[in-house]
Amino acid sequence: MTANLDSATSLRVDPGGIGRMATRALLTELSLHPKPGLVSLVDNGAHDDMNATSFVRSILSLRHYFPDIAEAGARAAPFPELQQLGIAAERRMLAATAGVNTHRGAVFCLGLLAAAAGYSRARKLETDGAALAKIILALWGDDIEAASRQAGDSHGARMIRLHGARGAREEVLSGLPTLVGSALPALQKTLRETSCAERASVQCLFEIMAQLQDTNLLHRGGPEGLRFVQQAARRFLRAGGVFDARWRRRALDLHGDCVALNLSPGGAADCLAAAWFVHGLSG
Repeated sequence: MTANLDSATSLRVDPGGIGRMATRALLTELSLHPKPGLVSLVDNGAHDDMNATSFVRSILSLRHYFPDIAEAGARAAPFPELQQLGIAAERRMLAATAGVNTHRGAVFCLGLLAAAAGYSRARKLETDGAALAKIILALWGDDIEAASRQAGDSHGARMIRLHGARGAREEVLSGLPTLVGSALPALQKTLRETSCAERASVQCLFEIMAQLQDTNLLHRGGPEGLRFVQQAARRFLRAGGVFDARWRRRALDLHGDCVALNLSPGGAADCLAAAWFVHGLSG
């Protein structure tokens, strides 16, 4: 916590609380199973370079990043300051995982949401998904767009160039439509109707997979891999999703297919964590 916020504002913002919610959201995503192709506490999904232990180490390495960026957001810090916090967090993540990228997408998207939450709480503004997306665009949108034009040679950047996909930056610059329009409504509706966090998470994840242009899937399986997962997720939802008695069997079957095809919707997993984070802000 810096001296730039007075004590009353510090209590209202509670960067530590925002950080704990972000960490909890990542742990919630990790603990979910079945989760097609993704690492969980049960198995490694389609990955041979990471497991639940590396994810826990990664999450622990980020535990100071989220309160720090929430505090910076409360001060309406310029984007270069947020960017440097993200770069340092990514370095700590890679050091904790021996160079494996476990949460690069979460560092970017969840970090921006934490910054927007800090800004919003410092000014007693709304903290729903649409409000946070507007704050991100208003304060840092121009710089995010400029940074996207200078994107390096990551897997995601290559998939965006090759296939015209909408990556994490493009989602942010479009107002987080998948998070705001699909993920959060699915999560909150299923929670209301079932009071079951597991089923709400699965329904939310499948809603995201059904539409997100997931660059992780494009990298691993090309357009065919992305299309396979999207169509399978849509079939799951048309069959009733988690409201159908056979939902777990269907989700496990797709998990097996994704493992066999080496497909992992990592972008969808990041969006699921973001949905839990934003939901948690409302208490």
